[in-house]
Amino acid sequence: MAECVLVIGGGGREHALAWRLAQSPHVQQVLVAPGNAGTANNGKISNSEVSVSNHVILAQYCKDHNVGLVVVGPEVPLAAGIVDDLMAAGVLCFGPSAKAAQLEASKSFSKSFMDRHNIPTARWSSFTDPEDACRYIRGAEFPALVVKASGLAAGKGVVVARDKHEACQAVLDIMKDKAFGSAGETVVVEELLEGEEVSCLCFSDGVTVSPMPPAQDHKRLLDGDQGPNTGGMGAYCPTPQVSEEVLQEIKRSVLQKTVDGMREEGTPYVGVLYAGLMLTTEGPKVLEFNCRFGDPECQVLMPLLESDLYEVLMKTLQTELSLSPVQWLQDSAAVTVVMASGGYPASYKKGLEITGLSQVSEMGIQVFHAGTALKEGGGVMTSGGRVLTVTAVRPTLESALRSANEGVTLISFPDAIYRRDIGHRAIAYLNHSRGLTYKDSGVDIAAGNRLVDLIKPLAKATARPGCNAELGGFAGLFDLKAAGFTDPILVSGTDGVGTKLKVAQASGVHGSLGQDLVAMCVNDVLAQGAEPLFFLDYFSCGRLDVRVASSVIAGIADACQTAGCALLGGETAEMPGVYGPGEYDLAGFCVGAVERGAVLPRLKDIAEGDLLIGVASSGLHSNGFSLVRQILQRSGLRLDSPAPFGRPGQTVGEALLTPTKIYSRLLQPILRSGAVKAYAHITGGGLLENIPRVLPPELAAELDACRWRIPPVFWWLQQEGGLSLDEMSRTFNCGLGAVLVVSKPDAQRVLRLLQAQEEAWIVGSLAHRPPGAAAVLIRNLERSIKDSPSRPPDTGALQNGADHGEQASRRRTRVAVLISGTGTNLQALMEQAKKPSSSAEIVLVISNRPAVAGLKRAALAGIQTRVVDHKLYGSRAEFDGTIDKVLEEFGVELVCLAGFMRILTGNFVKKWSGKMLNIHPSLLPSFRGVNAQKQALQAGVRVTGCTVHFVAEEVDAGAIVVQEAVPILVTDTEDSLSERIREAEHHAFPAALELVASGAVKLRDDGRIVWSQSAQG
Repeated sequence: MAECVLVIGGGGREHALAWRLAQSPHVQQVLVAPGNAGTANNGKISNSEVSVSNHVILAQYCKDHNVGLVVVGPEVPLAAGIVDDLMAAGVLCFGPSAKAAQLEASKSFSKSFMDRHNIPTARWSSFTDPEDACRYIRGAEFPALVVKASGLAAGKGVVVARDKHEACQAVLDIMKDKAFGSAGETVVVEELLEGEEVSCLCFSDGVTVSPMPPAQDHKRLLDGDQGPNTGGMGAYCPTPQVSEEVLQEIKRSVLQKTVDGMREEGTPYVGVLYAGLMLTTEGPKVLEFNCRFGDPECQVLMPLLESDLYEVLMKTLQTELSLSPVQWLQDSAAVTVVMASGGYPASYKKGLEITGLSQVSEMGIQVFHAGTALKEGGGVMTSGGRVLTVTAVRPTLESALRSANEGVTLISFPDAIYRRDIGHRAIAYLNHSRGLTYKDSGVDIAAGNRLVDLIKPLAKATARPGCNAELGGFAGLFDLKAAGFTDPILVSGTDGVGTKLKVAQASGVHGSLGQDLVAMCVNDVLAQGAEPLFFLDYFSCGRLDVRVASSVIAGIADACQTAGCALLGGETAEMPGVYGPGEYDLAGFCVGAVERGAVLPRLKDIAEGDLLIGVASSGLHSNGFSLVRQILQRSGLRLDSPAPFGRPGQTVGEALLTPTKIYSRLLQPILRSGAVKAYAHITGGGLLENIPRVLPPELAAELDACRWRIPPVFWWLQQEGGLSLDEMSRTFNCGLGAVLVVSKPDAQRVLRLLQAQEEAWIVGSLAHRPPGAAAVLIRNLERSIKDSPSRPPDTGALQNGADHGEQASRRRTRVAVLISGTGTNLQALMEQAKKPSSSAEIVLVISNRPAVAGLKRAALAGIQTRVVDHKLYGSRAEFDGTIDKVLEEFGVELVCLAGFMRILTGNFVKKWSGKMLNIHPSLLPSFRGVNAQKQALQAGVRVTGCTVHFVAEEVDAGAIVVQEAVPILVTDTEDSLSERIREAEHHAFPAALELVASGAVKLRDDGRIVWSQSAQG
């Protein structure tokens, strides 16, 4: 649901925050209190007159106006405890607590904290007596020339003296003359550090820090860093003086140390941490900490932020920064120039009319308002010292400064003052003669390091038994014994995604390619009967775009989780001159393992009369795209045109980029059962080239295209391209992503197991192949390509006489479902059992509570119901004994617990061992017991899900039959996560029911699962 967000403050920083928040699809409205002319009735943004100093009134206002998040801009409310008070009232607020905000509110506390935690800073001392301070200045062994008011002074409480006399005078001005009011009751005297001054900010969730690009502001009023100190006359970002190595050092020795130290002292720091640093010859040293976004640094950071600001703030509050790195624009620079009132930072006039604002916005320059107000009758006027910040984002720092200065010249108000040299130090640094670097040749090592940092947590999430998926070593390790293998053969496969890449690059859609790459390799490895164990990727490009590369690799990591293999490593190659702008290539490498006696295909077992089962593809998968692109060009359609095939509302590009299906989770249990003699992955070469790869040479595959559903994209391709049937079946999969060879007795059982999770059909059989005859014969292809979308597949007898119909004598397993409430899982089980192919028959539903909705569901479906009310029995044993008698009365063979809220006795569980299933809302063995969803959210994991398992005496500890993963979203609450896990349960429970009812899965006496080769059917 879209949120209302309240931003506290009225300056340029708050306008920039509101502007960025308003761009989030999660945000419906942004209120700014008190705001300024720029935040008044500006699209989603409007001002609020609510008092921000009275936290009780403010909390009630937030509740009355459905404010879902408060973002605090300035430091004064933070030091006053606004976050503590709002959070205590149940209002979510972004920023540090009052105790954590002492890092800025008390320079004395801050310096002592840095000493305690060995954070590099200038030598210092604090004083409450001016005479003691002056004695320290005169006697120090170092230039003690920096004098600071310890309290909050709106960013102006610092004097950098030229000599000891001036430093002592600053002490007297602050402490005796109260130049900064009560903020100067304590002063801090520091060593004067020399070097380049930079601002390094980060998001902190109390554990993880996520650094922002380094920035530099300009405190002096006039060009050349002349004139009095101000709150800031401009800023630029990023700072080329801060190398990637230095930034990592700052992250380690300053930002992370600070957050770790605050947590150790019992004051977790959650919010934005701002470190003002001096880059000295001894390394970076902290000048001061601020507990919020800087102003004007915020005005250059927000335009460079690529991630959704609302999502970032929520991840920070939920301690989830480690799960999804914050993204920033690459190869861009931002410059902001402050326009101030004449007389600032001393006295100045207000109420002066401002003109030219509309002209600047037409140049693609963003103007953030600070000291502005609306004029009566229309227009904008000045109302403060710093009036506007004019911000430009361009590919280079020089061009950004040029554009910002051009914008400033178009804006006018009397006596406006501004600087024209923002970023002059950086430009001098860039223009300074230096030797060539690797980056000058087009290879950006820092960008590569950023990419590795982004993908490390993605890879780690794919860890599985045998591998922890930690990136960073020279090679990856996999422990086959830990993965459960005894006599394995390794199986490897490598592939790419072909010219589907070109469609993705032209569409600007990159994430789905990861699934294509993994699927192409994993499905090949699966054809040997192997379990996919680990995956390696290769990403090559002319110039590394971290955003694109991380999107692709995130897709690879997600697909590895789907396939059950670890993303063990990879290679990113930046090769200038080899690829054009925006171009890249992909390759993947998968390694699996199979026990020696289970290798496919089993050529000696394959015989004439065996049946062929086809598993549905999602469409083109990743083959034939060179031909597809030619047909697309001939048709005159663009990638953004409405698709004449695919789902309603899809564009051509979206339909063509439908990702390749990954079959490992679906097929591995069936392959392990031994019922499949061969599996052909229908990849490049289509049906005609791939099926013969798994057959003995004396046998041919005879397929009937009327027996499966062919997606409409294939009809469109044939018509637009004028393709022959031979070309269609030799190039494309024509709707079948995999073809299995099974014996007639096993066909129905395998088909039922497949159909529990995927579309599948018996599509043909094997026949004798005379010398010189074709290896694959496809009947009815032309008619089926044309009619398939509107015609259901034929399920009658095959033309060659092979009968695969249901045997009239086939007996279903009698199932009882135990419930306590609404029975949503019961509904899913009933729908599965209604299918003609199901091996289960639900004959009874028992509830321990009367009149619950699940009983009504069962009655409407014609299923017998019984109520065994636990309140009427003196003991659990008596209650369980009654249920047992009812089960025996109905001849029940399998029991499913679907939301049954009673703990069964050990004797009952032992009697029904191997014949009783339960479903739990987590990926066991994680998060056993109650509140599993809450446990998952508190643990900060990225993935949870559901598990169907045999019931054992220990709670949630029985052998696992089926699991289905559910990703945890940044915005998930306990309720939203529970709802999506319930949807997964409605797939997983029926699938597990089918596996056990059919006999494909059984429980051994030692409590382990065995996959049976000879089940009923």
